Amino acid sequence: MEEDDLMKTCEALIIGGSAGSLDVLLKVLPDLRPDLPFPIIIVIHRKHGADSLLPELLKGRTTLIVKEVEEKEPILAGTIYVAPSDYHLLIEQDLTFSLDSSEKVNYSRPSIDVTFQTAAEVYEDKLVCMLLSGSNADGVNGLKAVKAYRGRAIIQNPADAQVPYMPAQAAQNVVIDASLNIEDTAKFINLLS
Repeated sequence: MEEDDLMKTCEALIIGGSAGSLDVLLKVLPDLRPDLPFPIIIVIHRKHGADSLLPELLKGRTTLIVKEVEEKEPILAGTIYVAPSDYHLLIEQDLTFSLDSSEKVNYSRPSIDVTFQTAAEVYEDKLVCMLLSGSNADGVNGLKAVKAYRGRAIIQNPADAQVPYMPAQAAQNVVIDASLNIEDTAKFINLLS
């Protein structure tokens, strides 16, 4: 993909991950510019009731607003949203969030696939989705939907991932726009606009 295509307008960045992805976020967030013109939505597999301090942990690493998603909340630029545990996070056409407690997808709730797929239908070619370290294939079908709507699919370089299975599955099954090492990720995000 041409660099101009890779850097075309971004209206939302969604980052999905599982085992090993929190370490990536803790290294990337401090280097994000404070005036990002789009929201970042984070969907991390975590046990119900556990990691309830995740938004607080992330807040300590960035000057951007960090908050756990609430039902029907409007999606605002310059904010980092964290999917709550035990709910699927859906993006609605009116640019609000919906929380759903239906069956798990890929043994996960929240499912990265669900968020990627619903966001692709809303943001189409203005969406960037990034899949980080993890131990199952959640996110692969979501990235296929992102590509079908002409959005951009980014993965953590599997060789750089603590648990390479998730980004490796994406690389094998989806046409990926970029594969990033941790140290290149903040720069990539900061260049999106």
